[in-house]
Amino acid sequence: MGLAIGWRLVVAGCAVTVFERDKAGNGASWAAAGMLAAGVECEPGELDLLALNRRSQELWPGFAAALEQAGGGPVGLRQEGTLVVALTRDDAAQLRFNYDFQRQHGIALEWLGGAAARQREPHLHPNLAAAVFSPADHQVDNRLLVRALERAFIAAGGTLREHAPVTAIDIVGGRATGVVSGGERYAADAVVLAAGAWSGQVGGLPFPLPVRPVKGQMLALRMDKAAPLLRHVVWAPKAYLVPRDDGRLIVGATTEERGFDPNLTAGGVLALLEGAWRALPGIEELPIDEMWVGFRPGSRDDAPMLGPSGVDGLALATGHHRNGILLTPVTAETVANYVLTGAVDAVIRPFAAERFAARAKVEA
Repeated sequence: MGLAIGWRLVVAGCAVTVFERDKAGNGASWAAAGMLAAGVECEPGELDLLALNRRSQELWPGFAAALEQAGGGPVGLRQEGTLVVALTRDDAAQLRFNYDFQRQHGIALEWLGGAAARQREPHLHPNLAAAVFSPADHQVDNRLLVRALERAFIAAGGTLREHAPVTAIDIVGGRATGVVSGGERYAADAVVLAAGAWSGQVGGLPFPLPVRPVKGQMLALRMDKAAPLLRHVVWAPKAYLVPRDDGRLIVGATTEERGFDPNLTAGGVLALLEGAWRALPGIEELPIDEMWVGFRPGSRDDAPMLGPSGVDGLALATGHHRNGILLTPVTAETVANYVLTGAVDAVIRPFAAERFAARAKVEA
């Protein structure tokens, strides 16, 4: 988020420095699967988030093209669509409920029988009960994305300080006037807090920022690049599978409230492999290429905090939870515009941090 917003601000003529606690892009962005699934991830109670997700999904082709033109390089945007599969009758009943709900809210989906789904993906389980095809839900290679953003940001004139964690926002007279990193103060006309799962650890704020790490274990298998087992993104009941251009097959992800626990566990890996194998039995012959842990930035309602913070000069771009890669273009556009003009785009108004303060007053 920091690189994307910084790139937009530099292109607009601002002098921008991004402070990174580790290596740029190596947090949740590096650990993600890169799914752009505004449609199939839509659930009851998330209609404001659906509007935000769909807006960002529409921005993605232009955003990817602009990054490439800026010298960032390709980001692996693939537009085959997404399949959600049901393996049993119970799975199919739940899938039908989700399908009906999503269709009611304008999401274009196609219901498929098991045989029709296997025509699209022949290696899926032969006893597949049903599937839904979402033609607008795609994927991007998140690791290519973060490197492209880094190159584009620097090429446009931005300054990147890696291994330089910000310990506090410097607030004077109720206004953010800079940041503190490595014991030094760096003055700024505006500050954007986009520290992901670590956002709640940044000091100096007059209020606690409700962001927590949500642990996710993931792994990658190695397919034959010339004859991959899978071409679409596939959501199964207990795992999702994301095929990459380089032959990797990403399998994810657990959702665990374990703080910053970096450990892979036997149970987590077993659950992922079993969930993937039930949908795509052929994976049992594939070598394991990599396993890792990431930390999604989760807010109290698992929706992002965007734009106004309640402190003059401080904007927020955090709490994206499982939708960070999907929401990169709309976050960059709206938060950069807020910094430049003070205008809050209607699509991000439901995601102001003040919603938590209002809720706390009601609960009190």
